[in-house]
Amino acid sequence: MSLGKAARSLVSPLRGALRCSGLSRSYTAAAAARAVLEHELETIRAAGTWKAERIITSKQGPEISVDGSRGSILNFCANNYLGLSSHPEVVQAGIDALKTHGAGLSSVRFICGTQDLHKKLEQKLAEFHEREDCILYASCFDANAGLFEVLLGPDDAVLSDELNHASIIDGIRLCRAKRLRYKHMDLGDLETKLKEAQSSRMRLVVTDGVFSMDGDVAPLRGICDLAEQYGAMVFIDECHATGFLGPRGRGTDELLGVMDRVHIINSTLGKALGGAAGGYTVGPKPLIDLLRQRSRPYLFSNALPPPVVGSATRAVELLLASNEIAQSMTAKTMRFRNKMTQAGFTIAGSAHPICPVMLGDARLASLMADDMLKLGVYVIGFSYPVVPKGKARIRVQISAAHTDEDIDRCVDAFIQTGRKHGVIS
Repeated sequence: MSLGKAARSLVSPLRGALRCSGLSRSYTAAAAARAVLEHELETIRAAGTWKAERIITSKQGPEISVDGSRGSILNFCANNYLGLSSHPEVVQAGIDALKTHGAGLSSVRFICGTQDLHKKLEQKLAEFHEREDCILYASCFDANAGLFEVLLGPDDAVLSDELNHASIIDGIRLCRAKRLRYKHMDLGDLETKLKEAQSSRMRLVVTDGVFSMDGDVAPLRGICDLAEQYGAMVFIDECHATGFLGPRGRGTDELLGVMDRVHIINSTLGKALGGAAGGYTVGPKPLIDLLRQRSRPYLFSNALPPPVVGSATRAVELLLASNEIAQSMTAKTMRFRNKMTQAGFTIAGSAHPICPVMLGDARLASLMADDMLKLGVYVIGFSYPVVPKGKARIRVQISAAHTDEDIDRCVDAFIQTGRKHGVIS
């Protein structure tokens, strides 16, 4: 045997052994990771905070079909505040855009992903909010992720409400500004933090307009007063206000009379404005121009699909033409809140279509939601980490599409379920 053949005869088994050893280590690592993941999942189940996904087999609306349930189910869980996600004109606009502009752009905006539809929607949204310009994102989560690191640097300061949405918190983490967190809706603590930030180049106060878990409205008048006193700008996230709060549905800033004092607004197309997907920033034109140049979620995400843009554009046009839909919300919201309070339930927030039925215990919230579904009402239990521990609730959301009879049926189901579980007598 030649020396080369002898060497190869020795090396080949060695390589095989090394390969087997590498595979063994790989399988061992995967098995260990799987065990860790399964333990974590079991911990979630044991705590009663498992979030199961129910399967809807119909379009979104006040009545839906749910897999495993018989008959039509009343839906009191969607963020479809104005009922526009299945509005005939909104749906038709999406169909028309699909036919004329295709299913998608296969590209980001600055390469070859901007259509006339996108520019039209941005113009409509800027008009709706009475701001200079607008930029679209794939979601409001992306809008929040893309704003702060562009606007703020290490010489600046951001002052954030402690209960701001997770997307705001994540977006702020990406920027290099000094971060100060003030107590929830506490103007005294905000002033203290503003005083601490006086040495910063720019100061930005950041708050949800409406806090989605409790339905409470930020004290924007007081925030704007302090911002002006201490030379700060004001940012609000309006996902749970755009389209229905305020006399014309413009949002929290209109409701509280500070539209000309709030500088930057982020909001969503995925709730009141058609319910599909997409988010946006409206504000000063120089800011919007800079976001188009540097905002990473905008630069590196595909353009919004034409059907989504078409549907959202029609939703905004309907609201620009009339405030009738927005104005119908107040009476329906108060009907539910008053009847539930009279029945003995504790409802958080005030005068907002988000109506959290406070229960405290995560397992109780989940069980009651399951029992409500059996009675023909779709609601979901919210628990940690979506809300703080000990603050579990069923978050009911009223829609302009709900009738008084729908609301009364929902209240009756709550009373029956609440008595079964000892929540009310």
